[in-house]
Amino acid sequence: MAEIHRLMEPVLQAPTELAGDTPTMRLFSLLELIATKDQLFTLQGLVEETGTPKPTLHRMLQQLEGSGLLVRENNGRHYGTGVRLRRMAENLLINDIHHGARHAVLRNLVEELGESCNVTAVSGSEVVYLDRIETSEPLRITLQPGSRVPVHCSASGKMILSQLSPAQRKRLIAAAPLERYTNKTVTDPELIEEELGRVRRDGYAIDDEEFLPGMVCVAVLVPTANAVSNLCVAVQAPVMRLTPEKGLKLLPALQRAAAALSLIEAESGPAEETVDSGATAAVPAGAEEELWTS
Repeated sequence: MAEIHRLMEPVLQAPTELAGDTPTMRLFSLLELIATKDQLFTLQGLVEETGTPKPTLHRMLQQLEGSGLLVRENNGRHYGTGVRLRRMAENLLINDIHHGARHAVLRNLVEELGESCNVTAVSGSEVVYLDRIETSEPLRITLQPGSRVPVHCSASGKMILSQLSPAQRKRLIAAAPLERYTNKTVTDPELIEEELGRVRRDGYAIDDEEFLPGMVCVAVLVPTANAVSNLCVAVQAPVMRLTPEKGLKLLPALQRAAAALSLIEAESGPAEETVDSGATAAVPAGAEEELWTS
């Protein structure tokens, strides 16, 4: 019985030490740890996780909050990622050295499909366009890299959210402004959850005039070694040229492009994540809770 008791006792993990020879590098190490969080975190939680003295961690969090890299949420005891930190991560993804390779894949996809295509990631409650190439068709909707669209009614947003745990999705959706943009926009959290279940099952997502009237978008995930990918490739066109039914016929081309982008991301090292309504994970090294925090 004594042996059984020992087996059932919780295994105590060693604290995650904040590495670094200088205060600046230890701050950076703390940010790296925070980037792994999929939910809001507290000072006491970080003290227990890192073994760092409470006054030291409190001072470090104050510095990061004062510089806009972190923000306080809820009752002021919880922290989440700040806008400045999220914007920096997004700019890195848009301008990284693999941008040219991604752009070439996107260009080939546009030539094959004849419609505008984009590579996207989720940041907070928005989808960010990391890259985009417009169709040569005179009737088109123009969006530049860096543009943002709502996560709850965009194909890429639904595709990425569908991978999250129910708790993460609930937290993110609860924090997002579920604005109605068209008469097809779904704003009921329960109906959104049902839609995300279908997306997860089918492996693709469709925006059927849910964000902009007359615009249809189809998105698939870019596979990563991580359990969750924060990168999508999508095609977008006016409904007169692209209906949801026609979009299904484009899935093989989108999936081929996603596989090519996956190889590029793998070459750039471990994918990072960003998603939540109170935290930031990092984003695949070309782009989840930020993805799961706001």
